[in-house]
Amino acid sequence: MKQLTLVVTCTDRKAAVPETELQARQLPAGPVKERATLWSERINSAAHTHSLAELYRGDHWTQARRLSEATAQAGFKADLWVASAGLGLQPVSASAPSYAATFSTRHADSVATTAEDGALWWSQLQEGTGRATLQELGKASPILLVLSETYAKAMEAELRALADVASEALLFGGVEVAGIQRVPADAGLRRILGGTLTSLNVRMAASWLQHCQDGQLTSTATSDSWNKWAATESRPEQHNRRPMTDEQVIAFIRKQTSSHPGISRTRLLRLLRDGGQACEQSRFATLHIKTMGKQ
Repeated sequence: MKQLTLVVTCTDRKAAVPETELQARQLPAGPVKERATLWSERINSAAHTHSLAELYRGDHWTQARRLSEATAQAGFKADLWVASAGLGLQPVSASAPSYAATFSTRHADSVATTAEDGALWWSQLQEGTGRATLQELGKASPILLVLSETYAKAMEAELRALADVASEALLFGGVEVAGIQRVPADAGLRRILGGTLTSLNVRMAASWLQHCQDGQLTSTATSDSWNKWAATESRPEQHNRRPMTDEQVIAFIRKQTSSHPGISRTRLLRLLRDGGQACEQSRFATLHIKTMGKQ
């Protein structure tokens, strides 16, 4: 059976609360390389570790695990890897401590404030903790990647190197990279694929694999089949969200931050809206500051 390498991003939600020193917000100020080196030392010396397969939680990760099943049904042998702002590139079979680190710039545990710093952090992190590069994985087999725009920008140098060597490379989400076929996120497919926006790209990737009838990831036949299906099924989203009182918004914020320590304000608002509820962005920001300031 032909191997297919899958690369997905990690998730905010973890099975265990990270130790204080393994929260990016606790890193001292300083140059990115120094901070990344210190972070790698902390990761490598952590006493308690977990299997990555069991460490991550949430809809995105549930769908990432199911992507392996879709890969097998398409006639490939899946090799699942995780792209992490805290660990670099890791096989899902690896073990690591629980941690809090992300490339999302508005998150309390963001590791970088600019795309340039994110790319520098990724490069340094890969040297300290990464198990492989995208280029190495792409040389070994066809590769399917599911990356957010923020993560793809941090990994862009590796994506360009991957494009130079990969026989077949397919990217869901991310950014345009010459030599890699890209499928942008299409919110109109949520009607048929279901789930949250955070898992949409993974669900789209699984759908793509259902259209692989010739054993080729990016063949013309596969691309044409999926594009025809997507054009038929995609519908503009209708947002008929329910308005909320200030008290309801505050209760939502308290409940979610208790369940997901370190979750960003942007992510919280997305969860609220994904649940069919409405709150204007500036109002939500004011209520978030009011609520978190009282804790």
